[in-house]
Amino acid sequence: MKRTKIVDALRSTAFGEAIDVKGWVRSHRSSKAVDFIALNDGSTIKNIQIVADTDKFDDEILRQITTGACIHVEGTLVESQGKGQTSEILATSIEIYGLCGNDYPMQKKGQTFEYMRKYAHMRLRTNTFGAVMRIRHNMAIAIHTYFHQHGYFYFHTPLITASDCEGAGQMFQVTTKNLYDLKKGEDGKIDYSDDFFGKQTSLTVSGQLEGELGATALGAIYTFGPTFRAENSNTPRHLAEFWMIEPEVCFIDMDELMDLEEDFIKFCVKWALDNCKDDLEFLNQMIDKGLIARLEGVLKEEFVRLPYTKGIEILQEAVKKGKKFEFPCNWGDDLASEHERFLVEEYFKKPVIMTNYPKAIKAFYMKIDEKNPVLDGKEMAPTVQGTDVLFPQIGEIIGGSVREESYDKLLNEIKERNIPMKDMEWYLDTRRFGSCPHAGFGLGFERLILFVTGMQNIRDVIPFPRTPNNAEF
Repeated sequence: MKRTKIVDALRSTAFGEAIDVKGWVRSHRSSKAVDFIALNDGSTIKNIQIVADTDKFDDEILRQITTGACIHVEGTLVESQGKGQTSEILATSIEIYGLCGNDYPMQKKGQTFEYMRKYAHMRLRTNTFGAVMRIRHNMAIAIHTYFHQHGYFYFHTPLITASDCEGAGQMFQVTTKNLYDLKKGEDGKIDYSDDFFGKQTSLTVSGQLEGELGATALGAIYTFGPTFRAENSNTPRHLAEFWMIEPEVCFIDMDELMDLEEDFIKFCVKWALDNCKDDLEFLNQMIDKGLIARLEGVLKEEFVRLPYTKGIEILQEAVKKGKKFEFPCNWGDDLASEHERFLVEEYFKKPVIMTNYPKAIKAFYMKIDEKNPVLDGKEMAPTVQGTDVLFPQIGEIIGGSVREESYDKLLNEIKERNIPMKDMEWYLDTRRFGSCPHAGFGLGFERLILFVTGMQNIRDVIPFPRTPNNAEF
């Protein structure tokens, strides 16, 4: 008999017909007459109930069916007599594929997420992480669907690079050199001429620079792949390895970029609401009781478009009225998550796209504004056409900008920031040969999943988190 997935078995109304299911035991309750086994195969958050007549099965077999065991059940699909389920299976045969001992780490009892991170290879079988991973899949499908429908081309950028997109220098090196016997030049620096690539290379922090090359050939592209940041941060919002979505589009300005950011994020949220109902309802009940209302709220509201200087004014006014922040919020400061969340959750109570940041705290490739902002009657330093989308519970979820298309201005920024020219010649060619206005953004995939699932720690929305001192599994 062909196996039926549990998600399909629960939808079926073919009562009285034979059925074949396989999966892992969530729970097992015994009584004198019948045993009740909750079975799940990962296809849905919901379990199907297996009813086993104790007179028809050997006691020894039933005793071996413990939480976590993998079994194969044949039986008859019947209409359920219990509440909260439409169908169940009267078992005619049970085959045990894999026993599960009492030391199974994901027993049916309350366990902290911190505990479960120690068993990331096993936590995936729990209801919570099954729901998160199914939503993660659906968000990936939503992203590809959105860009395909809007005429973007999926563009694959390299994971190994010799350039530092952000200019931060926090990159993981890639080398085949013997680290115990490093060849050095006369200047005392490591000589990479005999390394695999003949130069110093690292894992990418972003596919943006290469993505711009694709955009100037194809008009509109997006990347979707892993990126790496060697930032020694243990916050609930940072990973060393994470996935990024980075569209690059020619011939759009900052207003059009913000339109794209808002439309894209709303599409993804609506996709989750339309396609992940059962999982969202579970997470809304078990993790965050305001989750679904918050997701629906994003669709109803127009995002606020807020210049950085105005945002600083609002924050400083809040401080004067008694609001306490851990970090300062002076003009020129890179806003902390607490500032971003205040603006989104307390002041505007809706998503915010903050724009026109000080040039000094943003990347070299951002287009500089023609006029400097004025605060308290004083002209401030130059700003750039950056756009950060700030969300409730998360803070920054998207970072984007109009890119500087002028060769001379971009070259000046590279020199001013002491970025090695040898790594930038190919990038400058996009401005040297047929430069065009263009813009783009980067969305941290895991931050999107954090928002959509209501989970509180980014380590819990990726199967196997990579963080400082942690590269297990």
